[in-house]
Order: sequence, then structure tokens, then C-alpha cells
Amino acid sequence: MKSEKLSKVMLEGPVESTLLHLSLPMVMGIISVMLINIVDTFYIGQLGVRELAAISFTFPVIFTVMSLAFGVGIGTSAVLSRAIGKGILAKVQQLTTDSLILIALVMAFISFLGILSLKPLFLAMGAEEDLIPLIREYMLIWYLGVGLVAIPIVGNNAIRASGDSKTPSLVMMLVAIINALLDPLLIFGIGPFPHMGIQGAAIATVISYCCALIAGFWVLGKKKRMLDYSFPSAQRILESWKHVLYIGLPAALTSMLAPVSTALLTRMVSDYGQDAVAAFGVGTRLESLATIGMMALSAILTPFIGQNLGAGNQQRIFTAMKYITRFSMVWGIVVCIILAAVAVPLATLFSKSEQVQDLISSFLWIVPVSYGFYGMAMLAVSACNGLQKPIQATSINLMRLFILILPLAWFGSWGWGLTGLFAGLSAGNICSGTSAMFWVRKRMLPQMRTVQ
Repeated sequence: MKSEKLSKVMLEGPVESTLLHLSLPMVMGIISVMLINIVDTFYIGQLGVRELAAISFTFPVIFTVMSLAFGVGIGTSAVLSRAIGKGILAKVQQLTTDSLILIALVMAFISFLGILSLKPLFLAMGAEEDLIPLIREYMLIWYLGVGLVAIPIVGNNAIRASGDSKTPSLVMMLVAIINALLDPLLIFGIGPFPHMGIQGAAIATVISYCCALIAGFWVLGKKKRMLDYSFPSAQRILESWKHVLYIGLPAALTSMLAPVSTALLTRMVSDYGQDAVAAFGVGTRLESLATIGMMALSAILTPFIGQNLGAGNQQRIFTAMKYITRFSMVWGIVVCIILAAVAVPLATLFSKSEQVQDLISSFLWIVPVSYGFYGMAMLAVSACNGLQKPIQATSINLMRLFILILPLAWFGSWGWGLTGLFAGLSAGNICSGTSAMFWVRKRMLPQMRTVQ
């Protein structure tokens, strides 16, 4: 009954207030996810620059792997929301269950492959030989527990597709709290706990997500009744996977583009030394936290458009697209002003090195200028996934990252060093966001009236 009420809000409630109402819990959920990385970075930074540099190299790899889970989650959300909009409840249960089976199998394979390729991969990314033992300590634990991390991501997307953005946020808040409590205990060896250093951060993360896994299955199975407990036929499960992966594979590719580009950027930054890598790692994590408003709205936008597409409510999609354009720019301006004001004291929290602090401050003064435009591109991608146009979504990110950001960052680095690289990042976001905004206003919005 509760899920039906939430779905009715998605289909009939005032567009702007509905998007805002559903996005607010998402903000807390995304903050929780980001805080896991931020807290890890904060405590590891207290260990030293080498440890901070090591964890910075792991970020793009971790996010690349998680992008597969994000992709399956987006595909699950898109097909589930449309099935909910059409009122096909049995299909909802089958798609949810089959999606969870899919991500579990994918992550088992990724874990095996990741452990085998650990050293050569990070050396290719530019990590120095002396950082490999530290990276191995963290990544071995993370790879072994990657399924526990990935499955809740897909489960939360399934819950969100029903119109319930509050429950997934509460689950992730639980994860963040447990991680924040375990991090200092395991990293520094407080009380009866052993001193485990960087490895302790990985263990804390896996344990935290294990709790999310348990909570997610309880919500999906007992509260939402979105799981199918019957033994699936091969035909059924393959059919479900086909529908999920039609959106999920391009969405995964789209999500993977960001960490792959981050890995390439990290490789560029590594030419300037470990201090630069450490600072860039902190900057990218703070960037994730600074864009939570757009991330929350983009997470809600896909099921919102999917449900209204399934119900034939084209005008609501049209109105939503105009609203998100305004929201992105306002959010970007506010965040830019705040980060510019607190850049120096914020930098001191993450490193004792003055060189690293200066580089973090430089990042926060330059790159956030472009966050409003970055958000516009992000929301356009979510809209395409909701409309079940995954190729267009992937094209936007390909343009942003590989046609604009990476070349402009390289050019800036070539001419003006690390500051030029940061300026290239900002210029790439501005150009791509402007292009996405033009596409939304001149091409997508008029087409909303004819969406079938």
C-alpha cells in the first residue's frame, strides 16, 4: 500500500515539489555514501602522504568497478519504474530478484579478475613501486568484499524505483555511521583493536556495507514484497537480464567513463609527484560531496521519468526538464561560493603537508566554478536513461570526458602546470554543460510532447 501511494505521488503530485520532496532524502543518502570516502580519506591522511597517495590511486579503480553496479542499478530502476507505472506487479518482483542475481555473479568475476591484475594495473596508472604494498593491503580486502558493497547499490535502486527515496537513504546513513565508528578503531588500533593502517579502512567499509546488504534484503523482501522466491527458469532470468542490461550496459559504460577519465587524470597528476596525487584525490572526493544536490536529483529523475513515461504523462516530463535546468545552475553558484570561502581551512583537515594543503586549495578555487554546468550534463544523462535512450546518455558523457575534459586538462597541464590542469577540468565542464543545456532546451524539451 505504501509503495502504491509513493507511485501515485510520482505520477500525480506537483512536479517541482515532488522532485524536491523525493530528492531531499536522497541528499542524506548520498552524503552518507560520500562521507564513507571522506572519512576514510581523513583518517588515512593522518597516517602520512604515502598512505594518502596510495588511497588516491584506488579511487578511480573502485569507482570503475562500482560503475558496473551503478549501471545495473540504473537499468533496474528504469525497467522497474516503467513496470510500476503500468501496474505489472509480478514483473516488478521478477526484475528485482533477477537483477540482484545478475550483480552478484558479475561481482564474483570482477573480484577474481581484480586480484589477479592488481599490481600491473596500478603500475600502469603511474603508482610508484613503493606504494604497491599499501595499495595491495587495501584492495585485496576490498575485492574480496566487493559483492557486499555492490548488491546494496542495486537493491537501493530497486527500492527507489517504487518512489521511496527515504529508505535507501536511511540504509546508507547506517553504513556511514558504522564506517565512521570502525575507521579509527581499525586504522589506529584503539582499545582492543589491532593497528591495521590502510587495511583497517577497507575492512571497515566491507563490514559497513554488509549491514546495508542485510537491511536491503529485509526491506525488499518483507516490507516492499518486491522479491520473487520461486526458482527462476533460464528463459525468464535471461529475459529479465536482457531488459535490465539494455539500459544497464550503456549506463554502466556511462558511469565507468568518469572513473576511467579520473584514472587518466590521476596519471597526468602523478607527473607532479605524490603531493599532487594526494591533493587531487582529496579534491575529487570533495567534488563528489559538493555535487550531491545534482546527484540526488539525477537519481530521482530516472524513476520519475520512467513512471510517467509508462503512464503516458508526457507534460510532466516536459515540466521536470525545465525545472532541473534552473536547479543545476543555482546549486552550482551556491557551492562555488561556499568552497571558495572555506578552501584553506578545509585543506588543513586532510593533510599536515603545506604543499598538499596549497594544492587542495588551488583545486577548490578553480574547479568548482564549473559545477553548475557539470550538473546540467549529469541530469541530462539521467533523463535519457529514464526515457530509455541509453545511447544518448552515453554520448553525453563521452563528449564531456574524452572530447572536452581530458584534452583540455592535458593542454592546460602542458602550458601552465597543475594549475592549468585544474583550469582545463573547469573549462571542460563548462563547455560540456553548455552543450547539454542547449540540447535539452532545443532538442529534448520539444520532443517531450511526442514521447510514447
